[in-house]
Amino acid sequence: MSVDRKARTQAPTAPKARGAAATPIAHLTPEERMARGKAARNETPRRGHGTWRPATDRPDPVDLLESQAASRVPELVPIRYGRMMVSPFTFYRGAALIMASDLAATPRSGLNTQLCGDAHLSNFGMFGSPERRLVFDINDFDETLPGPWEWDVKRLAASFEIAGRDRGFAPAERRAIVSGGVAEYRERMQQFAGQRTLDVWYAHIDVETVFEELKSSITKKQQARTQANIAKARTRDSMQAYTKLTHEVDGHRRLVSDPPLVVPIEELVPAGSARDDINGELHALIRSYRRTLETDRRELLESYRYVHSARKVVGVGSVGTRAWILLLLGRDEEDPLLLQAKEAQESVLERFVGKSKYANSGQRVVAGQRLMQAVSDIFLGWQRVTGLDELQRDFYIRQLRDWKGSADVDTMSARVMSAYARLCGATLARAHARSGDRIAIASYLGTSEAFDKAIADFSAAYADQNELDYQALVDAVASGRVQAQTGL
Repeated sequence: MSVDRKARTQAPTAPKARGAAATPIAHLTPEERMARGKAARNETPRRGHGTWRPATDRPDPVDLLESQAASRVPELVPIRYGRMMVSPFTFYRGAALIMASDLAATPRSGLNTQLCGDAHLSNFGMFGSPERRLVFDINDFDETLPGPWEWDVKRLAASFEIAGRDRGFAPAERRAIVSGGVAEYRERMQQFAGQRTLDVWYAHIDVETVFEELKSSITKKQQARTQANIAKARTRDSMQAYTKLTHEVDGHRRLVSDPPLVVPIEELVPAGSARDDINGELHALIRSYRRTLETDRRELLESYRYVHSARKVVGVGSVGTRAWILLLLGRDEEDPLLLQAKEAQESVLERFVGKSKYANSGQRVVAGQRLMQAVSDIFLGWQRVTGLDELQRDFYIRQLRDWKGSADVDTMSARVMSAYARLCGATLARAHARSGDRIAIASYLGTSEAFDKAIADFSAAYADQNELDYQALVDAVASGRVQAQTGL
């Protein structure tokens, strides 16, 4: 859904696999899978993951960021740089391509799973399940792709080291936080290795249960703050977004204008036939996207009518990709549904581990999300658009808000961040266990702290590199090489 004056939809088709026909699946015994993990450990020792040194031919980090800007909305790219310049931590959030390039040169275990691709600590959070339970899980899959499981672990661990520096924690505190999160990943993977396949598939993390488990390790004040965050998450739904993001215009509900962060369609497309064409195509886009949903959810979506749309700026690393809010109404104006359609481009991992088997990047995101999440949004789907410029753009669609909540990293104490690191480590292990060889990965990790210590070493060294890369962006802005728009 670019802002081309006219666009046409391409109906979803069956997945197009790249490469040769599928080969039969080999079902190894648990003993054979354990042996596979031990063999991988012999080939790539766990301590080898602890070393980080930039390659002599390491690409310039700003060059990598600029390479991504080429396919983005030009006037929004400065906002991305401005958000990344806030701190080394916000820079890291937008630097998934830079880290993927770096990880490609590090030792690999040879054991793959479905990766998040951008598993930093701010890409985990709370949301509502279809059964109306508040669950905790990974919530960003823009970069998802099969690849080495340890890449997600390293990106998550380094994010805690960098966030700990941002909070002013001592080196020993940061190391304890990072190694604790990795240890939780390792221990949970050991547990999943011993479970039946369906038990692993049905596993999920219920927020209320987690809170009860954490109460004994946090203060009364921290308990109250956590309970308030949980209560707030339950209010962040379509009705809350509807109240905040819409107003009445000539008797009709319309999305509010807040440029450049939220820009209604009529402010992007001139009045007349061009706007009529766009609105007509938006109806067609929703019909096309509907075909990617399960049958019952198609029926549910058909109960809503399209009303309005606006372009929205989202996230940090995603800024500049095309994202839209779609306002739909059901029974009446007190029955809203707000969807977010977000552009899906090639995963940053594809340069280093090979192309996705899905020809449509939106379908890649949806397939990866459904594989890694315990439960997913009932409106999660995908679509493709071809504009007048003949450029095809892929999108995935989900609800804008459905009991959404995230951790407040800016106020975390070292004790709370330690507990949060373990929660994220457990969540990542469950996500990896669904698609990877959990027995082989557990065998590779073993029961000692060798891998935990190695990743803590890596995280500290990579955080140093991240600070250098952050400064490179700051210098590029100061010199006029790139333009940044701050405060948004």
